Amino acid sequence: CSMIYGSTGATHFDQLAKILTGYEITGARSSGIFMGILSIAVGFLFKITAVPFHMWAPDIYEGSPTPVTAFLSIAPKISISANISRVSIYGSYGATLQQIFFFCSIASMILGALAAMAQTKVKRPLAHSSIGHVGYIRTGFSCGTIEGIQSLLIGIFIYASMTIDAFAIVSALRQTRVKYIADLGALAKTNPISAITFSITMFSYAGIPPLAGFCSKFYLFFAALGCGAYFLAPVGVVTSVIGRFYYIRLAKRMFFDTPRTWILYEPMDRDKSLLLAMTSSFITSSFPYPSPLFSVTHQMALSLYL
Repeated sequence: CSMIYGSTGATHFDQLAKILTGYEITGARSSGIFMGILSIAVGFLFKITAVPFHMWAPDIYEGSPTPVTAFLSIAPKISISANISRVSIYGSYGATLQQIFFFCSIASMILGALAAMAQTKVKRPLAHSSIGHVGYIRTGFSCGTIEGIQSLLIGIFIYASMTIDAFAIVSALRQTRVKYIADLGALAKTNPISAITFSITMFSYAGIPPLAGFCSKFYLFFAALGCGAYFLAPVGVVTSVIGRFYYIRLAKRMFFDTPRTWILYEPMDRDKSLLLAMTSSFITSSFPYPSPLFSVTHQMALSLYL
């Protein structure tokens, strides 16, 4: 921000848009503006755990209290995505940012899918899943179009709902000292509602229709193809298929594997149960009834892009 302010004397989006538009018309370039925008982009990528700035995420997610982990998984991605989606203010610098996010999207999708396969603890696969979904969501910004921004917003809404669902259940499980994936073996027998809800969330993460996760990835990849990112969409499809391994493995552990230990799971409190009901309803209804979500995200995309 300091380099941008030093080069332009402005920090307001409207003022920056006018200044950068003037630079674009005259053909002038400013290294200070470029380095400032690049520094902000790197800071944003670090906060949303995008590759190659992701190394802190698995350990922090595992060691932090579950409510804090859920907040770190959702809040930065929502706020930062809204900021970087204002691609219209960057002028000619926006193309450079789109290239950066293009390669970060590919790297995040690949690493998120492969790194989660070897994890044995419950929260670490969710951390790598977060890294992978950053790649999917960044696909929308790489397009630099209104359709891309709308698909990005759809992805954020659905990702936030799935993450709230997953961490609400993990939070309840952590109260009974469930730490490893192997400890989930008795969940379907002792608390079948939680097991079914958790499985639905995992299937949605995996992008299995007709759940919301499929809707999110479909429109993100469709937007990528629409803007000519023909390499980005196939990579996303392949990594999504690979990622299904560890999501389905969690469901398999809960329903089909022999329990390593028998743990008496405590019932959820009323607030968590209500939250789960709301997010689960959204996850299961977004694909069959997408009109409300599409209408809201389209208006938001117009306000961010124009």
